Parts: sequence; structure tokens; C-alpha cells
Amino acid sequence: MTGDVGLDAHLLVERGPFRLDLPLPVAPGEVVALLGPNGAGKSTALAALAGLLPLSDGHVRLGGRTVDDPRAGHLTATRDRRVGMVFQDYLLFPHLSVLDNIAFGLRARGVGRRAARQQARGWLDRVGLDDLGGSRPGRTSGGQAQRIALARALVTDPDLLLLDEPLSALDASTRPGIRSDLAHHLGGYAGCTVLVTHDALDAMVLADRIVVLEAGRVVQQGTPAELARTPRTPYVAQLVGLNLHRGSSRGTTVDLVDGGTLHTAQPTDGAVFLAYPPAAVALHRHRPEGSARNTWPGRVAGLEHHGSTARVRLDATPPVLADVTTAAVAELRLQPGQDVWASVKATEIHAYPR
Repeated sequence: MTGDVGLDAHLLVERGPFRLDLPLPVAPGEVVALLGPNGAGKSTALAALAGLLPLSDGHVRLGGRTVDDPRAGHLTATRDRRVGMVFQDYLLFPHLSVLDNIAFGLRARGVGRRAARQQARGWLDRVGLDDLGGSRPGRTSGGQAQRIALARALVTDPDLLLLDEPLSALDASTRPGIRSDLAHHLGGYAGCTVLVTHDALDAMVLADRIVVLEAGRVVQQGTPAELARTPRTPYVAQLVGLNLHRGSSRGTTVDLVDGGTLHTAQPTDGAVFLAYPPAAVALHRHRPEGSARNTWPGRVAGLEHHGSTARVRLDATPPVLADVTTAAVAELRLQPGQDVWASVKATEIHAYPR
């Protein structure tokens, strides 16, 4: 590390009709995940930080020095930025051994072959692959390739580590273990880390802070716990698995923007979001009687099975997702087009200002 001030960036990139406007400070030792739908600007941000795409405006300061400032005509080449990168497909050199793949960045910076290989051996040991140094990348597993790519990125002691969907190439059985390994290595890295991912679980496990992009702009950011509890857009709500509505509250009664009324246990006033999990929604063939203050009719618009549960999408006012057991699906004879009633207890609904 050349400094302890971290990353200070404001990424302004214009590409045809698309415009990225992303303020992005990252503290030393902090892992920031960029989340967002396709076309949100995540890959554009990563390319700009790496120096692969010039800024239209803004700046990138890293470790106390300016590496990109278009107004001053200053652009530092990628090789001189002290940035390490793990690509989505790892991009290991097939003609080099695992050891020489890791040593490549050092050699490119002028380190002698013997010294570079010595440092690379140290990283092979740190990622638990010391017996694979003489192998070619084509003979390694996906999880091993991910660790090789991480070691190659970190062996140069970069100020900034960029991770582009680092777990997406792994199969489902391998992913949890490699995710845990990656979290361990990031925990011991003193530099700044920016992670791009489509997977909410990767972001929740690996990141200290999550920045959500939509159409090139930040729509929400915070700790994983903050996003999981208080989503502010439908995209974020879908990521964390919650129903989300906007409304205007008077005490415990909330009139929803898109129609319908829901009741909460705790009184609030003004513009609010309402969030509650699909598992809190009960479905009934007929209008229910009981303690639930929130009941409304709907029609089954979709049904997806996930193991022992089913995700039911209701066309209703308000529209809602419900998670029910497969036994409930059979008992209620749920199928698309069927009319049902939904109910949610007021105590299950979390209201917060918008």
C-alpha cells in the first residue's frame, strides 16, 4: 500500500445515451459491492477504476495520489495504477504454470524472475495451493482457478482490488466454500476492494457496504443489514426477498400509492415504505376470519416451486408475493388464474420513511 487514505472517486462516464454518475469513496480495508440490474453501470464503473475506460468528468484518487482527472488532462495507465483485478472468467494464461501466472504481475512491473517466483510461492501457500505451482491452469478446478486469480491480483500489493463477478463461474456445490475462502482473504487485505456482482448473497456475505445502481445512478446504499431491512426500490426488495409498497400513513393506516390500504402495528405519519416477507403472507380459498387486519382478494398470476415451498405471485391490489408450503399448494389447489384471499398480520409489516 502506498497510502492509507483509500479510494476517493467520482466516476462520470458518458457512452452514447448512457451516463454513469457514481460517487465512490472506499476506506482502506473496506469491501464495497456494486449491485444493480443489467445495464446499470457496474461494469462501466469497474473499467473506469481500472483505467480501461476514460472518465468524461470527475476524478479517481487512490492512496493519496490522483490517477484520473480529465479536466487536468491526467490519465494514469492501467499498469501504473496499483490496481489488482480478478476477472469473471479469471483469464489465466494457459501457456504459463500456476506459479508463473501468479508471478506475472510482478514480472510486468520489473521484478526479477527469481524474486517474483519466490513471492508467488508465498501466495500459493496462502491460498492453499502450494502443491499446484508446476501445473497448468487447464488442469485446475473452478475453485482453484478463482484462488489463483486472487493470488495473482494480490501478489503486487495493490491499493485497490477489483472483483468482477468472482464467483459466477463456479457451480452451486463449490460456491459456498469458495465464498467463505474469499471472505477470509478479503478480511486480511489492507487495501480497498470494489466487488461487482449480480448475486445478493455474495454481496451480503462479502461486503461491508453495498451500493445499488440503477440506470447509472445510486438509488440506495448502506450496510447489508440496512438494505435487507429497508429496501427502497423494487429491485432491492426483490434482491432481499421482501414485498415492498409505497404509501401515505395516518397513524396505523397506510393508503398505498398503487391502490389498496394496509394497517401496521406501530403508528407513523407521512410518506412511508412498507416491507414484509413473502413467508408472512397467508393464502385462503375464502375470505379469512381471525386476527389479521390486512386481507384482500387476488388472483394467482404465477407459481414457482423451490424445494419444499412455493413462491406464489398474486395479481391484486396491492400485488403480493407469498411463500407457502407444497402441502398448502395441494390443499388450496393453487394454480394460475385461481381466485384467493391474502392476509398479513399488522405486526409483520415494517414501515419506514421514504
